[in-house]
Amino acid sequence: MNNSDLNRLLDVLVALPSETEWVEFKANFHSEEEIGERLSALSNSACLLDKSFGYLVFGVEDGTHDVKGTNFYAKLAKKGNEELELWLLNRLNPKVDYEIFEFDTPEGKHISLFRIPAATSRPVSFLNVEYIRVGSLTKRLQSYPDKEAKIWKKAANRNLAGLMAKEMLSSQEVVNLLSVETYFNLVKMPLPQTQEGIIERLEQEHLIKHEELGWSITQLGALLLAKDLRDFGVLSRKGVRVIVYKGKSKLETVREQQFTAPWYTYHYPIHTLQS
Repeated sequence: MNNSDLNRLLDVLVALPSETEWVEFKANFHSEEEIGERLSALSNSACLLDKSFGYLVFGVEDGTHDVKGTNFYAKLAKKGNEELELWLLNRLNPKVDYEIFEFDTPEGKHISLFRIPAATSRPVSFLNVEYIRVGSLTKRLQSYPDKEAKIWKKAANRNLAGLMAKEMLSSQEVVNLLSVETYFNLVKMPLPQTQEGIIERLEQEHLIKHEELGWSITQLGALLLAKDLRDFGVLSRKGVRVIVYKGKSKLETVREQQFTAPWYTYHYPIHTLQS
């Protein structure tokens, strides 16, 4: 995300109600352990609430959501001789592929923002303890067995339709990135006359999802309909790869080609690949 995207994200987050269980604001840094507990809690809460991400934002007052700025730079911080980012990652289980963004508002106030993916395979723990957000508080998950059971169930059922490949998109950007004509041809349906009709159908099929920050394209939607998988960083290497070997072994390669569009765009007969 560029600086403009990050400031737009910040505007959306500070406009949320004060007790949001997948977003937490901090005026400034207190301790490394506190951050680790919040990463666990926000990841688990995001899963529970069907959010793609949780957010921990430094530089915003919790009660008022006033943007004050912070002198905390998470990317530069250390715990002992170890980078804080790595120290936290090594104490989360499973290791959550969170991101840290450092940026300034147009008024010159510095913000340090953690974006934490929702738990996918099991509840996320920090130092072997699992946490959850309850209102505006961080609590141990074991104290809320009903919430823990729901997270396990949601994590077990999370699939490509529940994982996002690209976020913060307008309706037009969704249509530009996906081959919508191909989708309607494949399902033998007429192409809707309006963009709203196209978007509505794609959402029904879980190919896209509407979130607070705009439309997101799911990994399922990207893998099936992306015009170019290179537009989706996490999936850019998931295209069709064709290798022709000499003879019956895999010792010598005759030629190789990596395709960047989905499977349905290619129509190569087997005899062509073998020639």
